Amino acid sequence: MYTINEIAKICDISVYTIRFYDKEGLLPFVTRNSTGNRQFSEEDLDVIKLICCLKNTGMQVKEIKQYIDLCMQGEGTVPSRRQIMADHRKAILKQIDDLKKSINIVDLKIAFYDSYIANPQAGYDPLKYMMDNKQKDITTHE
Repeated sequence: MYTINEIAKICDISVYTIRFYDKEGLLPFVTRNSTGNRQFSEEDLDVIKLICCLKNTGMQVKEIKQYIDLCMQGEGTVPSRRQIMADHRKAILKQIDDLKKSINIVDLKIAFYDSYIANPQAGYDPLKYMMDNKQKDITTHE
């Protein structure tokens, strides 16, 4: 069994966050010891890691609670849970696409500064540089 402090350290979240998740109904499975402190099993830790993953990828607490509630209802809710995960995966892929577009803009800005640093006599016209290099927009990154 794990303490709340151990879970916080393992998951790199605050004790306050764990208490908040519990208060919001995301941890209905967590038990308490004889002194009233939360105690977490290995399975609880796995669920908290999943909650952190979902939260870190943009799922709202309300949606996570809906998912956890379905989990607590048992096997009959597997299709609904799968759909929640499939929908969330689509949202993550959209985020990735948006980030790729954003990194292209940042890359252009870095390239402009590199060009200017290498040849300051060419002048400082970031707008012209971006327009000249718009066609060279890189769409993939490693």
